[in-house]
Amino acid sequence: MGVLKVLPAQLANMIAAGEVVQRPSSVVKELMENAVDAQSTKVSVIIADAGRTLIQVIDDGCGMSPSDAVLCFERHATSKIAEAEDLNSILSYGFRGEALASIAAVSEVSLKTRREKDSTGVEVKLGLNGQTRTASVACPKGSNFQVRNLFCNTPARRKFLKSDNVELKHIIEEFTRVALTRPEIAFSLSSNGRDLFQLKPAKSLKFRLLDLLGGNVVGDLVDIDTETSLVKIHGYIGRPQAARKTLGNQFFFVNGRYFRSPYLHKAVMTAYEEIIPDGLTPSYFIFLEMDPQSVDINIHPTKTEVKFEDDSLLFQVLMASVRETIGRNSFGASLDFETGPQLPQLGSSFEEYRGPVSMPEHEIDPDYNPFDTTPSGGVEIPRTPLAAPQGSYATRGFVASSQDYGKLFEQEGLSVRRTMIVVGKYIVTPSASGMMLVNIRRARQRILYEQTLRSLSDEVVTTQALLFTSPVQVGVQGALLFEQNAALLERIGFQLSIEGDSVTISGVPQGFSDSCTDPARLVEELSAILSESGKVLPELMKQRMAEKIALAGCSGPERPGSQLEAQQLIDTLFACDNAEFTSDGHKIVSIITLDELDKRF
Repeated sequence: MGVLKVLPAQLANMIAAGEVVQRPSSVVKELMENAVDAQSTKVSVIIADAGRTLIQVIDDGCGMSPSDAVLCFERHATSKIAEAEDLNSILSYGFRGEALASIAAVSEVSLKTRREKDSTGVEVKLGLNGQTRTASVACPKGSNFQVRNLFCNTPARRKFLKSDNVELKHIIEEFTRVALTRPEIAFSLSSNGRDLFQLKPAKSLKFRLLDLLGGNVVGDLVDIDTETSLVKIHGYIGRPQAARKTLGNQFFFVNGRYFRSPYLHKAVMTAYEEIIPDGLTPSYFIFLEMDPQSVDINIHPTKTEVKFEDDSLLFQVLMASVRETIGRNSFGASLDFETGPQLPQLGSSFEEYRGPVSMPEHEIDPDYNPFDTTPSGGVEIPRTPLAAPQGSYATRGFVASSQDYGKLFEQEGLSVRRTMIVVGKYIVTPSASGMMLVNIRRARQRILYEQTLRSLSDEVVTTQALLFTSPVQVGVQGALLFEQNAALLERIGFQLSIEGDSVTISGVPQGFSDSCTDPARLVEELSAILSESGKVLPELMKQRMAEKIALAGCSGPERPGSQLEAQQLIDTLFACDNAEFTSDGHKIVSIITLDELDKRF
């Protein structure tokens, strides 16, 4: 007897689901794409428990007949392909017909659907055992898919799902990708009863971007538009000065389908070379329209990777298009040298209203003697003269106005050492072996690093309120990121409020750089820190977050304003666990010995 056997249909579907249904966001993607292909004008997505409990997608599309409603859950049931040649001209989303079968193999699925010409609709319920039940129901035109208890029959797959916050983030990403391709369709997304997106039909892609990502992103975009015999490129790219430290808002679409391409991403980054600093990435929303026969979209189970017939030529065309767009858009003000600067014109009656010109008068004291030693700025003090040499201020009962009144404000018990601040970068002070130099910025970085570490260990941290605050629009996904980490940020010393898709920072940790309190810049820095913190092991997260917070907080040009402040900085530094090096290994303190000084003379 042979060793080969044909797998049962249900088991084959469960194996196929491993490729198509990787996580809840995969289900959202497939059902939304089906809704778009059904010529819908409105698509609603409802999520419960980040998709574990419920994923529901409702559309007002063409609907299905009772027989098609049952057949759509069979493997490779599709209306998009009839023969092999059709694979070379695919412009729709779903075409392989395996998504619904795969979803039904790992969850409990029900469908209500009705065509406009039918008086009643049909409800199809699929159980985990493969049984199918159908019934006639009253329902609106379109389709209503409900997917419950995802991976309930595959506990190993369910165990590997991430936290609800992470899974919801992936769902929002898939929702955004589909919503961007069809600005004329209304989309909505709600999670656990909370509305995250309510997108009305948009006049253009730019209005859809505005609704999805906010004015801060859209305001930094410029049009890209190039047409060649190979490809038509259109969409938007970000201004160089708006490039960010974190990846986000980088989108490629080909013939209306989202795809990932590190190769074409490199083409865009090459065009920005020497325009943006290393480590920054611009936003871009680039749509490619080309002959379907020159692109293969069937090389990946989730169709997020594609293959182009001539990718090297496409690389060159895209890079040149981005460069031309950057060069064509002037990002700074310029003078018109033909007309020259426009000066204000004075009227003919100007002279009537101009008052008489007079020279200022000077008062002269003829009795003033610069060699008189009697202090003219003193204050008479009624007290017993001290035993002092004749002619001293004490015998006359005066206190000189040039006395150092600053000593009245010195902290009790704190003696100020002799220090000098050099170009706002270094503090120089005597030491037992010679002269000590302290790097001010690195000292502040070390202090903030250890302060943040202590706050992450539940030590109380002082917060300094900001004088000026303003909301910063971060989009729904960014607002969720801050909302999920609000308690952590408050423990570190930040005060923030979240309203809709905007974040307002009203307080920062004590010692944070004033120049880092620009609202947009501060929110960007924190967003980058929070986005990266979830990508490292838990035991390293505190250290990495403390390092990032310290770098953000010390990046300003602040310098001690007096010897007292300089000494306070030095004292705080030497109270740290490590006063010699920053957390990333850079030297803070340097000693120049007397021998080294002697060699210079």
